Amino acid sequence: MNIIPENLKKYQKFISLVLKYRNSDILSAASDKALDELAEDQELSEESNRYTSPEELVEDLKNMGPTYVKIGQTLSTRPDLLPEPYLLALASLQDDVEEIPYSEIQKIVEEELGTKISKAFLSFETQPLASASIGQVHKAVLRSGKEVAVKIQRPGIRKNFIEDLDTLKELSDLAVKHSKTAKKYGIDDVLDEMRHILIHELDYNREAQNLIALGKNLEKFEHIVIPQPVLDYSTSKILTMDFVEGQKITSVHGIQKTETDFSVLIDELVEAYLQQIIFDGFAHADPHPGNVHLTKDRKIALMDLGMVAKFSPNLQEQILKLLIAISKYNGEEVSKVLLEISQDDRNADIIGFKKEINRIVLDSQNRNAAEMQTGKMLIRMNKIAAEKGIRIAVELNILGKILLNLDQIVAVLAPQYDLAESMKKILEKMMVKKMAHEAKPENFFAQLIETKKLAENLPERLNKITENLAQNQFELKIDALDEERFTDAFQKVANRISIALIIAALIIGSSLLMRVPNFQIFGISIAMFFFIIASVFGLWLAYKMVIKDEDFKRKNNHQKNKSQNKKFSAVIKNDRGFCLLSNN
Repeated sequence: MNIIPENLKKYQKFISLVLKYRNSDILSAASDKALDELAEDQELSEESNRYTSPEELVEDLKNMGPTYVKIGQTLSTRPDLLPEPYLLALASLQDDVEEIPYSEIQKIVEEELGTKISKAFLSFETQPLASASIGQVHKAVLRSGKEVAVKIQRPGIRKNFIEDLDTLKELSDLAVKHSKTAKKYGIDDVLDEMRHILIHELDYNREAQNLIALGKNLEKFEHIVIPQPVLDYSTSKILTMDFVEGQKITSVHGIQKTETDFSVLIDELVEAYLQQIIFDGFAHADPHPGNVHLTKDRKIALMDLGMVAKFSPNLQEQILKLLIAISKYNGEEVSKVLLEISQDDRNADIIGFKKEINRIVLDSQNRNAAEMQTGKMLIRMNKIAAEKGIRIAVELNILGKILLNLDQIVAVLAPQYDLAESMKKILEKMMVKKMAHEAKPENFFAQLIETKKLAENLPERLNKITENLAQNQFELKIDALDEERFTDAFQKVANRISIALIIAALIIGSSLLMRVPNFQIFGISIAMFFFIIASVFGLWLAYKMVIKDEDFKRKNNHQKNKSQNKKFSAVIKNDRGFCLLSNN
């Protein structure tokens, strides 16, 4: 079957990318009939067959446009879909796009603010500070004299995003329909997740609220700066915020690192990110070096909060345990925590998973910041889990990407920094802080309500149990198996054994009667008459065993799928009703 859509030009960019990397590590394991048919419908050049590197994939995604750049950044958190070298390359993916002409910038600003740019700002620089796939940043001065940075969304970017995402949606639906590999990995679900993330990133109002929330959470850190938005000058397409003058972390040269001790900055940066992840449950999800700046007064500024990560209270506790185990090089505890926050199928290789995780953790021992990369380690752990049939929570993939970027920043500013020891001290302090926070009275309110209900109902329920025990009315109802189906199966077996004995008796009896001459019924020898009856019964029994048992087997499998777990329940009778206790 030809799976190429008629409107080939609409899908040309994506199909060309797939064909180019057809023989690379990305798709080699995912090859199936549908992908082979796709390749047959296109003439593959020598260029598409040669070896392609992760770095080349990064460049190709940049050339394909902003939608594919953002998709590449999102895919860097999916070790179950891509090999490790591609994950690491995509995690550092930054776009490099052409500038938007100032005439278009001016038009967008004036349309969004509803006034002339000269009236809204005292000055507005025509040359951009930065130009990215979604927006472009310009320096400006408000009428109050406050210096600000204004991020303007690219014209038509929403329309382009939606069109590209719709095209990919059509292709993913087609892939899931025709490709077993695409269906196995849930490519359509992956794309839906990406769509949700990207659409949110296009809303600058949401990013403004993220800046406010993160600034409030990190206000205690003296050396961490979060630029705050100017809401009166911000819309869904324009974000005006504090201007932060500084340089990218990666551009810090050797003399600065020699003359300045960045250990205090690194301590605060590491603690700030651990607090975001473990204590606040709300983190800056894209701290690549381009979004982290060193200011003139030796502070670290976190920029671009279009992409954030959120962690549930339960997951925060598990991540805390995980990071403490990693800092102590406890491989067994690491694998235990990972399994607690994951799902595994019946064929999962748990023993192999634990062995690999323990090996990774022990290999990371006694390494400095330039060598030990916690983020890379987590990405490798996620990759191993996927290979062993274990699905770890998506949030842990995002955590790996955050820590991977953080590792790079720490390694640039202080290569000899003992990151493991620093994390151990911060995590221990944070664990005490978290326990003190959870011990507050307001956090016990829900538990107190449940305790009150239990205390009110417990005497009556205990009285019912003891009363029914005394009157011999306590009953146990075991629902571990379907008794009706169980007895029905036994009855079928008994009936068939009885019929088989009758058939055997008829055959033996008819054989003996063959010796009796001139004994007929309706002109047929009585021996032959009983033999015919035995044959009919035998054929009928064979039909029941071969055909009907298949129907029973299908019904049995359907029933098992509806209820995988055994149930146990205790029913206590009394004159006012029933009290049901169950354990599923």
